[in-house]
Order: sequence, then C-alpha cells, then structure tokens
Amino acid sequence: MTTETTAPLAIITVTYNPGEYLARFIGSLPHASAQGAQVVLADNGSTDGIPEAAAAEREGVDFLDTGGNIGYGAGMNAGARWVRENRRVDDEFFLISNPDVTFSEGAIDQMIACARRWPDAAAVGPRIVEPDGSNYPSARSVPNISTGIGHALFSNLWPSNPWTRTYRNDADMSVQRPAGWLSGSCLLVRWDAFDAIGGFDERYFMYLEDVDLGDRFARAGYQNIFCPEAVISHAKGHSTQAHAGAMLRAHHSSAYRFQADRHPAWWQAPLRAALWLGLRVRGAVTAARASTAKDSEA
Repeated sequence: MTTETTAPLAIITVTYNPGEYLARFIGSLPHASAQGAQVVLADNGSTDGIPEAAAAEREGVDFLDTGGNIGYGAGMNAGARWVRENRRVDDEFFLISNPDVTFSEGAIDQMIACARRWPDAAAVGPRIVEPDGSNYPSARSVPNISTGIGHALFSNLWPSNPWTRTYRNDADMSVQRPAGWLSGSCLLVRWDAFDAIGGFDERYFMYLEDVDLGDRFARAGYQNIFCPEAVISHAKGHSTQAHAGAMLRAHHSSAYRFQADRHPAWWQAPLRAALWLGLRVRGAVTAARASTAKDSEA
C-alpha cells in the first residue's frame, strides 16, 4: 500500500538584510500550513549573513544569490524559476511574501481554500493587521490617471485628499471579495496565471510592481481575491528606512511607469508630461522638508 504525498508549497521571499524578522517569518510557517513548505530566499545582496545562516540551519529553506540588488519583482521571478527547476513543489499554487511577515495559525491554508472557492483567482491576499490592531488597506482599486496623479502629488502633503482616499479604497476589510490589486507583501498565486502574464514586470525596481501584477492579472481575465479569514502581521518598510531618498525616487519612477504604460498614445503626452513634472516637484518639496527637519534637529 502506498501513501500519496503532497508536494510542499513553494514560498518565495526576497531578502535584503532581513535581520531578526527572517527567523520570525520562517518560524511562523509550520502552523500556517498543513501542507508543508519549501522556502526560497532570493537574496538581493544581503550583508548581514542571516539568509545564508537560515538556509544552512533550517530544513526546507534554500538560499539563492540573485547576483545583486536586482529589485523586488526580478528577485521574485528568479526565485520562482529556481524553485521549479530544482525542487518538487505544488504545481497549482505558490506563495510570495516579504520576509518581515508573520503568519497567524492556518493563514496559508485559508488562502488556499479561498483560491479554490474562486476558480478564476490568480492571486489571493490575506488580511494584514497593524501593530495597533487595525487592518491595513491591502485590497485596493487600480489607480487611474487622476487618482494616480492626485495620490502621488498630495498623499504626504494632504493625507486626506480625495484621490488618496479613492486609491486606497478603504472598503469593508471583513468581506471576501474581488479587488483591483492586492498588497505584494503576501500573495498566494496560481502558477498558470503567473506564467500566462510572464510574472512580475522587472522594469519596476521597487513599488507598484504589485499594482502592475494585479492589473495585468485582471486584464488577462483573472481575479484578485481578498481573503480576510487569512491573517498576517507585517513590519512594513524596515529595509527601506535607511534609504528614504532613494526609495522616494524609486516610488516616483514606478508611479510614472505604471501610468505611462497605460496611456501610451501620442495624444496622451500632455498627461504623461504633467505626471512627470508633478512627481519631480513632489520629490523636490519632500527633500526640502526633510532637509529642514534635519537642520532643526541639529
């Protein structure tokens, strides 16, 4: 008599000096999924030695050197290619996640169950709980040109502006439902859907690669499903805090690329120019405010 075994779920995370968060991430996986996991640490140039140590010390964890800081989407694509070529894993779903995520009990199992209830779902995202117990608005509408420009220009200067409110789409976070896109901090993804659209667009170094992914899933006829029954916590932004200026520039570059790709016609050139100029102004204002604050602290 033979016993059928289920291949583990591939879990891919892009690491860049993850520090203490990585141990918490890996440690939370066993109670999040009954299926078992094969974790791939697609490392984008860490210098803290923690990803290499985790792979050496823990069973079911692989270290993949991507060759440098190639960006989030490119790192995820590299991890996805590697795990399929080198490990026997579940051929229906895989999970992408930031390494500073902690899973609640049964969270991954809940996402898989949710995906099976929605056969057209390319991606399923969990409910992300903030340290104060509130829900992060991780299931949002896709920004159009007006909400994109308004959010990009005014989100820091005027947080309650109507464009940012529309973009964040703070809908009911207790209901399982389709969304325009889901936070890339943690996503269960169908392999065939990921392959159908070519994975992440590697032109995005950081930021909006998840918005682009969700939008391209929808344009290809799939759905993005928010699954509040699956709960995670996320220590957002720990790896970017020391590089705020560079990260702001990366965000502006991604914001421009996303809208320019969707408004490519010659007659839409004024829209692209307005967005480009607005982002440059926002960057200058933000830099000036940061410099003034730094001088006042000196």
